[in-house]
Amino acid sequence: MDLRHLRCFMAVAEELHFARAAERLHIEQSPLSRTIKELEDDLGATLFARTTRRTRLSRAGQTLLGHAHRVFAELDRARDAVQAVTHGFRDQLCLALSDGSGRPGLPALLANSRLEDPDVDFRLFETTVSKQVDGLLDRRYDVGFALTDDVGDDIVSHPIWREPLVVALPAHHPLLCYRRIPLEELLTHPLVLWDPEACEGLARSVDGVLRLLNKEPLIQERVASVEMMLTLVGAGAALALTGASQAGAARDFGIELRPVAGAAPPVTTYLLHLAGEPRQSISRLVTRAGAVGPAVLPRRTQT
Repeated sequence: MDLRHLRCFMAVAEELHFARAAERLHIEQSPLSRTIKELEDDLGATLFARTTRRTRLSRAGQTLLGHAHRVFAELDRARDAVQAVTHGFRDQLCLALSDGSGRPGLPALLANSRLEDPDVDFRLFETTVSKQVDGLLDRRYDVGFALTDDVGDDIVSHPIWREPLVVALPAHHPLLCYRRIPLEELLTHPLVLWDPEACEGLARSVDGVLRLLNKEPLIQERVASVEMMLTLVGAGAALALTGASQAGAARDFGIELRPVAGAAPPVTTYLLHLAGEPRQSISRLVTRAGAVGPAVLPRRTQT
């Protein structure tokens, strides 16, 4: 088994169609089929179940696909690390961000880090929480930023930034008569909620607050981006619960933010890394993140 075999395997596994995979690899279908047969013979396992109508991964193929992704991710990381050294860096940190978890504190954190650790190269990646956790365990990522600490025992989570949960309302909405929006009133209106896969941490924060009430919300839409949420709220289609750090973007959409009445838990950003003694560059990043945190909370919604 070599990289050529793995590249061909991944193309078929992702396309689940030999003709499309061959086109993607810029080769004929016959040599592709031979390469897959060579790989199966070498491993002593059938990787694909094929019929006249469809191609699907076998259990062995599913297992190999996970390892293949890690192999190529490690190759990419090796290439990036060599290029970083070539450009004068002594270390590289790959940072994974999930569901907007960078928040306003991240630019300041990275700016401080570049000043204080000028020989560390920082690379940013956007991904879901589950893929971020997998990447940390596989060492594809060094540090993660997520809005949840439900990440397993092998990963350490540091709560670094907290911000209030607020209600986003369109201009002239009747609930703007409240300085703080009662959740009972909120649930009488359609809501935009966060997609539980694309925005897993934020969805958990919001859904956890809504579960405090014995009433099902009226869900207008589940969205995967702040822009879609703001568009729907600004159009008057629904209300939303979100972090207060989005105040500036909300104003651009003609949206008002109000705090939630009662003791709603804040939205917390966690810095994640593998358990065990972290590298010095990671330890310094954790320390800086804690120092940056308090400055990012929008004061106008903290009452």
